[in-house]
Formats: sequence, C-alpha cells, structure tokens
Amino acid sequence: MDVILETRDLKRTFGAVVAAHNINIRIHAGEVMGVIGSNGAGKTTFVNMVTGYLPPSSGEILYRGKSMIGLPTRVITRKGIARSFQIPQLFQELTVIDNMLIALTIADNPAPPVFKPAIDRRLEGRAIEALERFGIAQHAHREVGTLAQGIRKLIDIAMATVSDPALLFLDEPTSGVSADEKMEFMGTLIEALKSSDTAVLFIEHDMEIVEAFSPRVVAFYEGTILADGPTAEVLTNDKVREFVIGTEFHRTADTEGVA
Repeated sequence: MDVILETRDLKRTFGAVVAAHNINIRIHAGEVMGVIGSNGAGKTTFVNMVTGYLPPSSGEILYRGKSMIGLPTRVITRKGIARSFQIPQLFQELTVIDNMLIALTIADNPAPPVFKPAIDRRLEGRAIEALERFGIAQHAHREVGTLAQGIRKLIDIAMATVSDPALLFLDEPTSGVSADEKMEFMGTLIEALKSSDTAVLFIEHDMEIVEAFSPRVVAFYEGTILADGPTAEVLTNDKVREFVIGTEFHRTADTEGVA
C-alpha cells in the first residue's frame, strides 16, 4: 500500500514541557489504525500537529511525500487530510441537511465570494447521499440539537468527509455514545468510510472497540510511541499493559481454553 502520511522525529514542546517527541509514523492508503494512551500521552497533540492546529517544534510531516509544515488548516484539509472532534462541531439550531450543505458549500468553494448564500441548495442531492452512507438520512430535516449524541457524531464525521479526504482523524468517536450502541455505531462508521477507501486513524479509550475495528494500533505514553503494530501484539505487549491499558485487560482471553 502507498504511504500517504509520514512523520519523522516529530516533536512539540510547551516551554520546558515536552508534549510529544520522536513521533515516527507511516500511514498507508485505506488503512484503519487505532491510537491508544492515557490522557496527556500525546495522542491529540500528534493529531493537532498533522492537521495544522498546532505547529511542531521540530521534525517533518510529509503528505504524499510533500512537507505540510506551516500550512494553514484549511489548506491541509483541501489537500486531503480531514478530522472530526471529540465534541461535534455542528450548528445545533440548524437541520442536519443544512449542516451538510454548509460543509459541501465550503468544500466546493474554499474562498466563497462575499454576499453569496452560505448554503447552496443545488448540493442537496450530494448531501443526502453522504447521509445515506452513514445511515442517517432519515434525520435530514430534523434540528441537530434534538438528536442523540451518536447521531450528532455521525453527522460531524459525514461533514468531515464531504471533500473525500484520503486521511481522516477521529478524536474519540465513541465518546458519549451509550455502551450498548458503541459497537453498532462504530460498525456503521467504519463501513461508510471503507466505501471511499479513506485511511482512518481514530483515538479510542475503549479497548473492545479497538480490538474489533482496528487491525493496527499505536500506543502513546508520555509523549512518545510505546508500541506500533498489529492490534493483538500491541495489546499484549508487557509495557502497553503496564502503562496504558492495565494488566487486567485480556486476562480472560489469555486464560481461555486453559483447564
């Protein structure tokens, strides 16, 4: 698979505090990767640097072999790197379809002329298609603020994908989704993104979600990468179990079949 994103010795400091260092990651086209680590481990700092919300103190960020250092977030998005946030970035008082139309209008017109409508109704067909991909078209004409958290998250992610990104970062996509709905929610999400061959990197604290949906896992600890590899190997790594997920995780799986 082609490497679409590579970081080399990426580092970020805040004064004397080192938030991230020696971050070396390669992400391939169409890949699904989970990112784990405790709060403050450097996960979001890494995503913020790659998506332009935070400049690195040193190191390289290469997208399809070209440097992304110093580019504004909107330029990075137009080049093919998108993200969603832990808290959905939506217009709560507008309908779902209007939120989608705003996202599509911006994607199609990066610098829209002044005095033009913020919503282009001619894009409604594409908006409905995007909602159908994520299984939420039935909510198209409902006000966003009246919907459940899981639906709002899917809307936010659908909006992030209207520009057909090659790489999508998801910050805790199942946060706020009820425990009995998480698996179905994540299944819907991953299936929708597979249809576009988008590479997905998602930050997640629920190890059952990581096991079920991520073939590869990167574990962060104290601002650096503790482990990177196939999910089963990373989640049974001694250091990952000690510093990230706890030794209790996998105990049942480890002893399964033992008399």
